[in-house]
Order: sequence, then structure tokens, then C-alpha cells
Amino acid sequence: MTAKPKINLSKDEQAGKFPYIRPRDASTLLILDKTAAGPFRVLMGRRHMGHAFMPGKFVFPGGRLDPGDSRVNVATSYDPVVEEKLSAQMKGPKSAARVRALALAAVRETYEEAGIFIGVKRDGAENGPRPRIGKGFEAFEERGIELDLTPFRMVARAITPPQRPRRFDARFLAVWGDAIAGQLESGMGPSGELEDVEWLTLDEAREKEIPAITKQILADLEDRLVGDPKLAPETPVPFYFYRGGGFRREQI
Repeated sequence: MTAKPKINLSKDEQAGKFPYIRPRDASTLLILDKTAAGPFRVLMGRRHMGHAFMPGKFVFPGGRLDPGDSRVNVATSYDPVVEEKLSAQMKGPKSAARVRALALAAVRETYEEAGIFIGVKRDGAENGPRPRIGKGFEAFEERGIELDLTPFRMVARAITPPQRPRRFDARFLAVWGDAIAGQLESGMGPSGELEDVEWLTLDEAREKEIPAITKQILADLEDRLVGDPKLAPETPVPFYFYRGGGFRREQI
């Protein structure tokens, strides 16, 4: 069933006079944390004002897939249900490597933007042989951190509307804070793309300057956590796309 959600785009998010471009695969990572007594929190950062795309907006770490992301070695792959959801309605050639690359791009970007390593640190990693992961993950290899995709859950998918200068077919993935295997001492990523990286409650996140689709996905996530606080793999997730002059929502 297709619904028509009301998503209010800001002025700079509305359509411009740009030619049609095909959306590129992208992924973003919601790192969630919850203490016993406190509310759910999520990691976000403010995009550098020098960026042409969404300058100054608070976002989750993430970005487009690089060609090398599909050639990266992982220690453990997805839960099969999560893998099936990520591959559903995939545009273009479908392969297991391309589906894995969705999480791997999010992991790589989370390190580059926030200085956080998502994975598993092996026992004796300091003295043993380094894992061979692949291009873009050299910092993981140096620290003996392997890539484990089993904690990943899909929480949403959204395709940028047409007539925008950049378009992405973005998968929103989530992991819990215990998937963090390390962090750079600076508290920032080496790329400098995100500033003011911080943990925010969902209410605090909504008060920041965030993209309209991010606000919608935060609302969806909050609703889901009420009945599904552990983010079960089989829970349906929203898929947002633009058709007939407005956003549409289906479930995957």
C-alpha cells in the first residue's frame, strides 16, 4: 500500500531547474544509545558550512558508495532478513557485494566524518596479524578491527526527488552503541566534513537544523522504538520516493 506523507521541504530543499540525474547509491548510519534510565540518543554532526550540499545541516554520518566498498572483506555478513530488505527494489544490477557495500560505505563514512570505528576488535589484535580489509579501511587494519555486519538493521530508505543538483538512493541503517570498537582521540573524523559531532536525544535532534527527510525518519524511528525497542530485523521499514508532485511512502 502506498501512502502520501506530508513532508515539508525547506526553501533550499525545493525543486530547482536541474536536468534529470539518476540517483546514486548512498547510506547513512544511525548509532543509537540508551542508558537504563535515560532516553534514546543518536549520533549526529553539523555539516561544514563550506559544503555545497546541505551546509550547516545536522545529519547522521554517511555518504555515497565508492567503487571500492564492494570489494571490502568482512568478517561476518548481515542477518539474512536485513540483507533481503536492503536488496528489495534495488535499481540496476543486484549483487551480494553491492548490498554489503551499503553498510560498508556507512562504516567508512562514519570513520571519516566522526572518527568512530564500527566493528569488532579481535583479542590480541595489537600483537597478532592485521586483518586485510581493503582500500579506505587502513585505519581499521592498523587497530585490528574487523567488520561485522550482523548488528546492522535497516530503518528506512529514501530517494532524493528529481530536479535537484544531487540525488541519492539512501538506505538508513542503525546499530547500537556497543558496535563501536574505537574512536579517534580528537572526537572528529579526518575528513573534517562534520563539525560539532554529538549525542542527541530524539527530541534534541528534531530541534536542530535538519533536512526534512531526516525529521520524518526520526519520527518513524521514535514510533518504531515504542513497539520494537530492539529493532527486530523483520520489522517493516518505510521507503520514501517522489511521484506525481509529492512524496510517497511504501513499506519494505
